[in-house]
Amino acid sequence: MSEFILEMNDISKEFTGVKALSNVNFKVRKGEIHCLIGENGAGKSTLMKVLSGVYPFGTYEGDIVFEGQVQKFNKINDSVKAGIAIIYQELALFPDLTVYENIFAGNEIKRKGFVDWNQTIVQAKEMLKKVKLNVNPETLVKDLGVGKQQLVEIAKTLSKEVKLLILDEPTAALNEDDSENLLELLKELRNQGITCIMISHKLKEVISIADKATVLRDGRTICTLDAAKGEIIESTIIKNMVGREIEDIYPKRPEKKIGETILELRNWSAHDTQLARTVVKNADLHVKKGEIVGIAGLMGSGRTELALSIFGNPKNYKLQGELFVDGTKRNFKHTSDAIKAGIAYVTEDRKGDGLFLIQDIKNNVTAANLKGIAEKGILNENEEVKVATEYKNSLYIKAHSLEQTVGKLSGGNQQKVSLGKWLFVGPKLLILDEPTRGIDVGAKFEIYTIMNKLIAEGLSIIMISSELGEVLGMSDRVYVMAEGKIKGELSIDDADQEKIMELATQ
Repeated sequence: MSEFILEMNDISKEFTGVKALSNVNFKVRKGEIHCLIGENGAGKSTLMKVLSGVYPFGTYEGDIVFEGQVQKFNKINDSVKAGIAIIYQELALFPDLTVYENIFAGNEIKRKGFVDWNQTIVQAKEMLKKVKLNVNPETLVKDLGVGKQQLVEIAKTLSKEVKLLILDEPTAALNEDDSENLLELLKELRNQGITCIMISHKLKEVISIADKATVLRDGRTICTLDAAKGEIIESTIIKNMVGREIEDIYPKRPEKKIGETILELRNWSAHDTQLARTVVKNADLHVKKGEIVGIAGLMGSGRTELALSIFGNPKNYKLQGELFVDGTKRNFKHTSDAIKAGIAYVTEDRKGDGLFLIQDIKNNVTAANLKGIAEKGILNENEEVKVATEYKNSLYIKAHSLEQTVGKLSGGNQQKVSLGKWLFVGPKLLILDEPTRGIDVGAKFEIYTIMNKLIAEGLSIIMISSELGEVLGMSDRVYVMAEGKIKGELSIDDADQEKIMELATQ
């Protein structure tokens, strides 16, 4: 019998003339954690959709060999029956059902034709033990945090006697503690004989957990790296992912020109009346022209709430304190007021809040400033094309044309479209909330380069980030938040991960 539980041989897949996969070869040994890595658009998710039956047999070329047998999966249920389960970034849970109902959804335990709920609860408890999640199985899923929901999803797959578990960016929405817990669980599952394939952009996670790592680039297999041979190191991964060496992922600005204060908050507070709690408490903050101000803190610390309270208060918080733009006290009653004052906000949720996924690039780029392409109240389509072309070129947006649907772009290119949308309103202060979440190292480098270019042109940036390396690598100053309060301000020369975490956990 083969030493490989999975062999994907010479897999090719086309979409309307575009070759997404070209003779990809991918082999996974039983009982290993195998990371699949590459830039957005490299073909990772497409390859896994071929494997799981989302793209059925006959729509691709090549062979899938699982446990020594050539497979012809025509639908997802076929791969599930074979022992293959895939967990996507967007969890497939029912928020208004209980944990035990979710774990056995579609796989109900029945006796004489009826669901045996007592046995379902008993078995659910066993599954929760396996994933080390200590919650009451009768808890509604919507009442759990994202990290615990992720564990429920894994428990759900384990209930189906999975042999090969595939996780697509499993830690993208998790904080550091939840991410670490998940990675430890994957190691335990490996020890129990379950094979894991993990797609991840977080190189530190890949380095810490992978037995093997296969790199895809432009729909082709570049190499497979072996941890036992010391091959899974950051420089080697990056070089193979992007086809070139990136000496410093955080490009330095050759010259910093810090000017006058653009934005200032004094004793600023925001009370969420729906949650009945204060989400920002007595914040003092300032941003100067030509600087990047990082805002660090754990999830739930109030970082996004602070950004929204500045950007015209779309959540209708009850605000207190003073906000100044260019030294003038302002009172924004709507996001349009903030935009007119020169403030723009690029949301952390580009798919949910930032973009119109079913519309094309040009419609998205101009969406926040339709007046900028209108003449006497009528949209000028030629001007729209001109504007969108300028941003496509200046932001290095990789797409077949301006008419390409944004939902079909990679995460990095979606982020650039979202950035272009807000740059077109002509801001002086740009708030970037998790600007590189869920995008690969090559796209990150491009986003950082764009940020430095904007700063050199006189813009100011507030950058909210959960990645401490990003905060330290790109910021001029750092504010650290915890429980809605700014716990400290650090110059970049004085800041390090230990100091930030010490303030963030006060």
